Amino acid sequence: MSDNLGKLPQWNLSDLYESPNSDQFNKDFEELQAKVNDFEDTYKGNILLGDSDYKESIKLLKESLKSYEDLINLIGKLSAYSTLYHVTNTGEPDRSKFYGDTHTRITEISNKVIFYELELNKLPDDILNKLLTDKDLIRYKPWFENIRKYQPHQLTDELEKVFQDKSITSFNAWNRLFDQTISNMKVNLDGNLTSLEEALNQLLSNKEEKRKAAFLSVSSKLQENISLFTHIMNTICQDKAISDKWRKYSNPEQSRHLANNIEPEVINALVGSVERNYKNTSHRYYALKAKLLNKTQLESWDRNAPLPDANTKLIDWNEAKEIVIEAYEEFSVDIAIIVKKFFDNNWIDARINEGKVNGAFAHPVTTDTHPYILLNYQGKPRDVMTLAHELGHGVHQVLASDLGPLLSDTPLTLAETASVFGEMLTYKKLVRKTENNLERKILLASKIEDMINTVVRQISFFKFEQLIHQNRKAGELTGDDINNIWIETQSASLGPAINMHEQHKYLWAYIPHFIHSPFYVYAYAFGDCLVNSLYSIYENQPSNFVDKYMNLLSSGGSKHHKDLLRPFGLDASDPNFWDSGISLISRMIDELEKIS
Repeated sequence: MSDNLGKLPQWNLSDLYESPNSDQFNKDFEELQAKVNDFEDTYKGNILLGDSDYKESIKLLKESLKSYEDLINLIGKLSAYSTLYHVTNTGEPDRSKFYGDTHTRITEISNKVIFYELELNKLPDDILNKLLTDKDLIRYKPWFENIRKYQPHQLTDELEKVFQDKSITSFNAWNRLFDQTISNMKVNLDGNLTSLEEALNQLLSNKEEKRKAAFLSVSSKLQENISLFTHIMNTICQDKAISDKWRKYSNPEQSRHLANNIEPEVINALVGSVERNYKNTSHRYYALKAKLLNKTQLESWDRNAPLPDANTKLIDWNEAKEIVIEAYEEFSVDIAIIVKKFFDNNWIDARINEGKVNGAFAHPVTTDTHPYILLNYQGKPRDVMTLAHELGHGVHQVLASDLGPLLSDTPLTLAETASVFGEMLTYKKLVRKTENNLERKILLASKIEDMINTVVRQISFFKFEQLIHQNRKAGELTGDDINNIWIETQSASLGPAINMHEQHKYLWAYIPHFIHSPFYVYAYAFGDCLVNSLYSIYENQPSNFVDKYMNLLSSGGSKHHKDLLRPFGLDASDPNFWDSGISLISRMIDELEKIS
């Protein structure tokens, strides 16, 4: 298929290192080891010198923060390179060994700096507050506030080192096994062995026999391996439960909320609003889609099927590139300049290759380099949206990089803002290019499906995770246990218009977020609903919007969501905020009903 899409880019990692065996890679490891040793010798036990030495303490704290950020960037560069080198071909033994060995070395070295944040958290509030009155240190106040949230959950230095050492053979090891299993899985489709990614792409075919064959081949392959995926899920849940117990987290998602700098009640309001609107959104849409496909019910393989007469012409890479660049350029020339850099400098890897990981991501790497984007581009309109999505992440990461590694890292909830906003810009661009009602109807239906997948489906995933982690506390779950919870949560969200095939119960097994980042998924719904509100403001009150939006992205993780959204007149803690964001989906379904 890729031959019909033009020349798809493969990223150039030489901005990091020429090769795994390069002299610079080895020199950087040696430099990291020396810097870490020096950091430990200089600062361990010496952060605070006493009441009479505040000036010296301020100087020492400034120096230590600068050194700490340098270490984070160097660790990030080495780690990112091994990851990016590995993900394009996880089936190659040398790459897997390089990835594993690199992360083992990084873990061993970085163990020596665990003390730093632990010691900072032991500083009394009054002393820290006095130190942070310094004009250079005050910028770090949001970071100190974030790490001090973890005070009730931090362990002793030795236990923290044990947890980090064990991560290589526990959580990280199961992540790696999952990735390698999924990436190297071959599916029998029409007598040919193909990757899972390419088989899943067939679920977008306009021919039902192809969709059905793809669904059955994928689900059958997952069924063959369900005992392995069940074991991985059980182990991930138990590993997390052990960590949560030691760290005194009251529920499995609490650590995710802390990392996202979000209050549980905000997420509860989001989840409640989405669940209340299942009938107004997904249930209603899939019932309408069944009518448009001349069916009484949709089958499992019809959920993402194109509408009749939909244009199935593939969008080649150059056209996709032009669409996305123009969409960003019409919004902001400054943002478009950043977007173009990703194309011009080979910061994107878009070609499907043997052993390449599924899906898409934007990796921020370090604040003194630049992000990289991975895609599996197959020429569908959804792939164009994915390109716009990941470029939004890339733009966000570039704009926030000036803050340095301690302040640039954006909570997941707000990290999805730029990506989903980029999708919306691209969608609106495509709408303006439509020439008739049929094109508009097909594009509108596609956007509704994307929003349902981003909001409704991700919240149903969150509910699935909650039930899995809760039930795992009572003992190991069987494959049937997990399958049943999956069907329960998916049936509730998708509604009666979809007739779930018996094989549907295995589809949880290929979702990487459950393994890599438990409870990550609600961030997508948060971002989508937030963008719906932001875009409405942009359309109705465009004056100064771009400046405020750029400021939001440039703030990285240095501000709380309330402070970032206040200039737009938005408040995520208000339950009505979520109903307003979700209502856009309902209004778009209204529009689709009128023109259908």
